[in-house]
Amino acid sequence: MIQSMTGYGKSVLQLPTKKVTIEIKSLNSKNLDLNTRIPSYYKGKELAMRKKLASALVRGKVDFSIYVEMTADETSTTINKGVVSNYMNQLREVAVIDGSKDAELLAMAVKMPDALKTEREELNEDEWNEIEKHIDIALKEIIQYRTDEAASLEEDFKQRIVNIQSCLEEVKGMDGERIKNVKERIAKALDELKVEIDENRFEQELIYYLEKLDINEEKVRLANHLDYFLQELASNVSNGKKLGFIVQEIGREINTTGSKANYAPLQKVVIQMKDELEKIKEQILNVL
Repeated sequence: MIQSMTGYGKSVLQLPTKKVTIEIKSLNSKNLDLNTRIPSYYKGKELAMRKKLASALVRGKVDFSIYVEMTADETSTTINKGVVSNYMNQLREVAVIDGSKDAELLAMAVKMPDALKTEREELNEDEWNEIEKHIDIALKEIIQYRTDEAASLEEDFKQRIVNIQSCLEEVKGMDGERIKNVKERIAKALDELKVEIDENRFEQELIYYLEKLDINEEKVRLANHLDYFLQELASNVSNGKKLGFIVQEIGREINTTGSKANYAPLQKVVIQMKDELEKIKEQILNVL
């Protein structure tokens, strides 16, 4: 079962004094590109958290965020009374001339440096254990999202591979007619030249020329690559890079068949195969 690299997971934890929202988003990328946004007091857990995310998500451009919203009446920010009082006294001395009121002075004082002080919140292990459980919930959600997203991709891949296999059968069916057509064109060209030819030498040259146009190996290899792609698609491990390599090999055989075709009806079928393969290539980049 393949997985997509596109996904989203979210979990919300309500603690006594705060609401913690955990979000994980991912898009396709060649490797793991992990970006985290977490409050400073959780930084001590970041390395372990990154390892957990890397192990679960493997690859993709991943954005991980922990948002904290304080919900309690208490606040960690308090007024530094001594500093504000000192500012007020100084401002009164300056403001005697214009008769400013204390309320106005207070509004000015609290904007001064060090007027407010914030107590640094320390990491609470019990709190983090709860958060970690919700990280796991968000991870399960994004993995399920990736799996669901990949289900439609898998069906599309299968249908396009079947279409290419169908085109390959057409190629096999018209290959004999193609060779016959090539022989007739060469013979007609020689007749128009009205020159005598050595029949034995002509046959040797014709055999050599037809060998250059032979696509039997390409047909066999293409059929094998198509079967191999379907086998990997059905495996228990999602390996987008491996599927991408197989797609490259499929493209190589299709291109070689087209370059050797020398027969318009066959070249039309090759174009159909290329069209189906291009659509696979576009989507395979999103497979984990």
